[in-house]
Amino acid sequence: MRETNVSIEKTEILSDNWYTLKKVTFNIKKQNGETETQSREAYDRGNGAVILLYNTDSKKIILTRQFRLPTYINGNANGMLIEACAGLLDDNNPEDCIRKETEEETGYKISKVEKIFEAYMSPGSVTEILHFFIAEYSDEMKINEGGGLEEEGENIEVLELNFDETLAMIDNGEIKDAKTIMLLQHLRLKNIL
Repeated sequence: MRETNVSIEKTEILSDNWYTLKKVTFNIKKQNGETETQSREAYDRGNGAVILLYNTDSKKIILTRQFRLPTYINGNANGMLIEACAGLLDDNNPEDCIRKETEEETGYKISKVEKIFEAYMSPGSVTEILHFFIAEYSDEMKINEGGGLEEEGENIEVLELNFDETLAMIDNGEIKDAKTIMLLQHLRLKNIL
């Protein structure tokens, strides 16, 4: 593993509205031994967790659909995105966070979750590391309709889909969310469904 030699010279806050956008000036020692000064912007929105609920008997999974402004700005015609249930940690540990988010967004109360990996989703500009989980669900675990929290401006549609259908939705472009694609491919590679 290559060691980096970095020293931060200056940090400026460019925006602290929704989350924090910083401009960081730093010195980095390059592979040839020279030191170079660079500036980059980094968006800090906190760390998060994501989960894919699956049912081995019915071969179904639970996904959500909601409006995502950045996708709308970037050409997603109606701004709606199909994705796995996710949320920011907000000072909670990843497992507690994802149980709470699952109940709020999908209406399922789960107890046993399996952490499968962590990943940076956009390391060139966003500090967030995402904790990936899977969990088995059953109809008995449904305690409400889900849909998210109104006070957080959430308006989430809960989708129960056949696993094979979701794989086809990746191929035809209906599912474009990276975290969701990663989780679906994990289930496929591990032959879980």
